[in-house]
Amino acid sequence: MRIPFTQVDAFAAQAFEGNPAAVMPLSAWLDDATLLRIAQENNLSETAFLVPDASGAADYELRWFTPTAEIALCGHATLASGHVVLASDPDRARVRFATRQSGVLEVARDGAGYALALPALAPAPRDLPGVVAALGVTPAETLWRDGGYAVAVLADEAAVRACAPDQRALEQEGRLLVIVTAPGDTSDIVSRAFTPAFGIPEDPVTGSAHAIVVPYWAKRLGRDAISAVQASARGGRLGCRLDEERVVLSGTCVTTIEGTFLLP
Repeated sequence: MRIPFTQVDAFAAQAFEGNPAAVMPLSAWLDDATLLRIAQENNLSETAFLVPDASGAADYELRWFTPTAEIALCGHATLASGHVVLASDPDRARVRFATRQSGVLEVARDGAGYALALPALAPAPRDLPGVVAALGVTPAETLWRDGGYAVAVLADEAAVRACAPDQRALEQEGRLLVIVTAPGDTSDIVSRAFTPAFGIPEDPVTGSAHAIVVPYWAKRLGRDAISAVQASARGGRLGCRLDEERVVLSGTCVTTIEGTFLLP
């Protein structure tokens, strides 16, 4: 079986920035074990699988797999999937994806890039002693969102960049997306994201993390439009806007690999 394969750097101005994702269109769903083995073979933070949506609710069904598990929400691989679909049809303005746990997501053209609408997942204060100890930080505040999202709000960008978590201890806290965030030096906010239980010690640029932190920062800053930097080694910049029940993220994508995956 031959499966088209495109690797895309999402939220990237040029190759080798942002977060790489594999986008693989299928005519019908393969079994879950095979999808996971393909994602393991790709060895990227996410592999996105697309199947035409026969229900009419969207253009495609979309699922995301890390090398260890299927996940409920992934922003950068959705942006990458939108890039692949829209780049193949210059006359098309937007594409809608039906997901299993996060509803229908849309990617639309936005100038030279794209706008991605994700559900706004506002977190609430909660003590997270195990996460804080594993991060090795002294947060001003800790937040939680059901679904496995933990946030530590730090004093400044320097504290975010200096964070050096104990990955083994963080993994033992469970299947969490752990975010450290603070006011930025050259942007409104800065963040980093860690997901060792999903086989990704640090995610380069994380759309779903901004679905969590943007509602918090919009309230704290008193405005809905926010510029963001994710301070990983690869790095990425995102435009962020809180639009009622949605967080709209804007960014550009770069295709780096096109080819065929040969499935035995």
